[in-house]
Amino acid sequence: MKPTIPDLVRVFGRIGLLSFGGPAAQISLMHQELVENRPWLDEQTYLRALSLCMLLPGPEAMQLATYAGWRLRGVTGGLIAGALFVLPGAAIIAFLVGLYAAFGDLPLVQAGFLGVKATVIVIVLQALKKLSRKALTDIEHHAIAGLGFLAIFALNLPFPFIILAAAVWGYFSFQGEAPVTELPPAPKATGALRTGALWLVLWLGPLFTLSLMGQKLLSDLGWFFARLAVVTFGGAYAVLAYMTQTVVDKYQWVSTDQMIDALGLAETTPGPLILVTQFVAMLTGQITGGAMLSIAAGAVALWATFVPCFLWIFLAAPYLDQLAARPRLSAALHGITAAVVGVILNLSVWFGLNVLFKNIPELSWGPVTVPRPELATLDLTALALTAIASILIFKFKLGMATALVIVAAIGVGFHYV
Repeated sequence: MKPTIPDLVRVFGRIGLLSFGGPAAQISLMHQELVENRPWLDEQTYLRALSLCMLLPGPEAMQLATYAGWRLRGVTGGLIAGALFVLPGAAIIAFLVGLYAAFGDLPLVQAGFLGVKATVIVIVLQALKKLSRKALTDIEHHAIAGLGFLAIFALNLPFPFIILAAAVWGYFSFQGEAPVTELPPAPKATGALRTGALWLVLWLGPLFTLSLMGQKLLSDLGWFFARLAVVTFGGAYAVLAYMTQTVVDKYQWVSTDQMIDALGLAETTPGPLILVTQFVAMLTGQITGGAMLSIAAGAVALWATFVPCFLWIFLAAPYLDQLAARPRLSAALHGITAAVVGVILNLSVWFGLNVLFKNIPELSWGPVTVPRPELATLDLTALALTAIASILIFKFKLGMATALVIVAAIGVGFHYV
């Protein structure tokens, strides 16, 4: 029996409010709510849907929620489930941006944020540890991870290129056997074309409108986050280095410190971590033109980032049985995931250097450029806070939000010492 729309709103509203802890915790929560507590989805359907979402760009947990809603109540159900997964966290992010813009420069607040930044280093290392256990299953995938790290760390190659290269390698190096069972019948192509055309217009139409209206900042934000939405394989951590490189170095919308603060605050909210895009956009709008531009920038970032998630799910969901029967696609995904490990390692190094050292000149040899931090500029307070965060997360197994609050409080305490 299909759930009613009010039931769908109640359950996915609950999931959206409680979806702390990143995609692993969010996927576990949805499994409990949709498979264990209610007979809405069976185990096999849930796992196949998860595999599909891992193949798609974008936040996999949000897309899994959208798929579940679509499976239960069609497009209406998918819209309800996907929106409720994002909106609670988006509302909290908007509130936090206001507080950050008003009080973020105070010395006491900066002391607290030093604790947040130190904890973010450890959180990213924890994500790297968990992903590497699953992704690096043989020498080949260790090599892909290493090459991915060197490509972005030393050669500064663009993230989309690294992901594409890893996918192509995984696809063509697949050595397994194709399934002998017949492929299930595919849906009619006309339906897919209509769906794709509709959602492409909904997604990109407002961005073209902003460009034609001469809204340079809003259109630049929209087009950048739209591009980001296409290459967000492997979760938010995987694209943060690419995102930071663009918003800090190219556009200079925010500073490196503000970017790290944005990630730390996004870690404390429910919903997908990629909501950090909303924080960056709203802070950019606040700095450039005040509160109204901040609200508009946040809306553009949310639209550009999350509307394509509905496009991918509504377009691909009817083909789930077909995709599940094609192992080369799984091999391509495995290659991407291995490369993402290397990219997240680069992110860990980048975070660590920028939090722990005040001066980080670069050394260059032809196309190779590497950072060389000056040891005399090491911040001993930041180092101590990072050590404390490591103990809380790795030894005492505290959750991310709890560790962030504790280490931020200790950072404030250090301010008075």
